[in-house]
Order: sequence, then structure tokens, then C-alpha cells
Amino acid sequence: MLKDPPLLTIRRDFPRPDLARVDKLVGAQTGHMTDAMYGRGGLDAAIKPVDPKVAAFAGIALPCESFADDNLAIVAALAFAKPGDVLIAASDGFARTAVVGDNVTLMAKHAGVRAIVVDGMVRDLDGIEPVGLPVFARGITPNSCVKNGPGKVGLPIVAGGVRIEPGDVVIGDRDGVVVIPQGQLDHILAHLEEIRRMEAEVQGRIKREKLVTLDSMRALLASDKVTYVD
Repeated sequence: MLKDPPLLTIRRDFPRPDLARVDKLVGAQTGHMTDAMYGRGGLDAAIKPVDPKVAAFAGIALPCESFADDNLAIVAALAFAKPGDVLIAASDGFARTAVVGDNVTLMAKHAGVRAIVVDGMVRDLDGIEPVGLPVFARGITPNSCVKNGPGKVGLPIVAGGVRIEPGDVVIGDRDGVVVIPQGQLDHILAHLEEIRRMEAEVQGRIKREKLVTLDSMRALLASDKVTYVD
């Protein structure tokens, strides 16, 4: 017979990147982040800001695993959060009950947390919105959950189809949430300005010349790699 697991398994601290380096990503677009990681890193498309007007953030991942219909680990994680952290929770994508509400959001704000990201549901929009903290979830339901455990805090999780290690960098905007492995932060920072410059150049030319087709597409359409049947 298996022994009952502990209610909570907690890693109280872990290496975090320098917050000043993370702050260089504030205001960056999530699309630019995925471009720098070969088109990957975004959480499941269903995870979106509950208030699109309060969506932009960049911070450090404090992962927790709360399982379906339970938020014991999420509430416990607040006791170990540091300013600049992003509370990011794996909740099995469960859609019947909410695991974050206005009280958790307000306490997270007091702890200096920059955002809450849940692979599950939230509730209490009338209370969450005045807090002004970015909150991302799969959806909204008034149903409440339990605090039974088991759960994990400060350990690797998979949320929204992406593996997240404690100390990874998390960035969000109205498009969604992107996770940058901590070891790739220097690469992202080194290429961010180049990506912004290239994007601005392309968009500027599209607007200026009223383009409907880019040069690269014209070249492809004129090549022997395309067969026309008309």
C-alpha cells in the first residue's frame, strides 16, 4: 500500500536571474520572444489575460502544481514569492472550478508578484480588476475549489504544454504568455534589438509601399518550386 504523499512539497528558494536583466524585457512583444526562440515558447492559446487592458508583464517564474479543483499550492506559494516573481500554476487545465480569485490576486500584489498565470480557471473579476495585476487563465467560472493538496511549489511543472523551471523568465501581453528558459535569457537580450529593428523595417516598408507581397514571396512564386495549373 502506498503511503499518502505530503500535502505540500516545497523548494523554498532557487537561483533567479538578476531582475535588472529581466526588466530589459518589459514592454517587449511576446511574438518577438518566440521569434528569438525559433517560433516556440508560448503557452497554450487558451491561456489569455482576464483583463486585456492589464496584460503586459515580465518576471521570474515561481512555479507551483495545484492539480485539478485545488489551490493549496498556489496559496502556499505566496509565502515564498519574491518581488519580480510570476506565480505560474499547473492546474491540469481543469475548467469546473476556479483556483485563483480576488483574495489571492490581492495577496500576490502585496508580495510584489508581477503576474499570475494559471493553466486553469479564475473567478471574482469585479475584485481582480481593481487590483491591477495581470492575471492569465483558461477562463472564468464562479465555482470555488478546495485546499486539500497534494501540491508542489518551486519545482518544475508543465503548464499550457510548456515545461517551466523555477527561475525561468515569463513574459506576457494580450497575445498570451511566453516562457524563456533562464539559460536563454542572454541570447534573447542579445537579439531583441535586432528583432525589433527588423520588424520595424518590414512593417515600415509594408505601410510605405502599400505592399501585399514581400520580395521573398515574389521570388518563391517565380521559382521552379511552385507549379501552376491554370
